[in-house]
Formats: sequence, structure tokens, C-alpha cells
Amino acid sequence: LAMASQTVITVQPQFSAAQQPGEWQTGLLDCCSDCGVCLCGMFCFLCLSCQVAGDMDECCLCGSSVAMRTLYRTRYNIPGSILRDFCSIWCCTPCTLCQLKRDINRRRAMGIF
Repeated sequence: LAMASQTVITVQPQFSAAQQPGEWQTGLLDCCSDCGVCLCGMFCFLCLSCQVAGDMDECCLCGSSVAMRTLYRTRYNIPGSILRDFCSIWCCTPCTLCQLKRDINRRRAMGIF
């Protein structure tokens, strides 16, 4: 019996689709673009925080956290850093939470959330 040469595959072909950089649907201080979200963020911050966490299938206590903002940013390939997320939340927590909720609402309306 003659031994047939066997080719050993050591690397599997990979498919990678380069994700295009995303961006926030609204700016950090674009409160007037959705007054309902803005009012909720100013007068019922915990309610808005729980809404955001619920939208992202996370614990209600996580809605306004750096981790939530970073998770959302990486999910939609929005440029930034954890330090920048921290600084945004530290300087104006209601504004960052409102921006996140406005972005969720707009992406949901476009069918990409």
C-alpha cells in the first residue's frame, strides 16, 4: 500500500468584516432634540437610568454607569475611551444619560437597535 501524502490544515480561514466607525446620533448637550428625555433625566433621573438599563438588558442600577456607556459605545463602534466616558459622566451625569437614551430611541426608530 502506498501512503498518500496528507495535508494537515493548521489554520482555518477567517472571515472578518471591518466594522465602520459609528457616531452618536445626538451631541452630549443636544437636550432640545428630545425634550421628554431631557425632562425625565432632570427630574426623574433614576427612572431614566432604569429605562436605559432595561433597553440594554442590564441591571437597573447600571443605567448611568461608565460600564454601560462603554458597552454601548463599543457595541455601535462609536469612537472614544473609558477615560472619556468617565469624564463625561463625572462632569454631567444627566447629560450623558440623556444622550444615551436619545441614541437608543433613534437607533430603535431606524431599526438598528
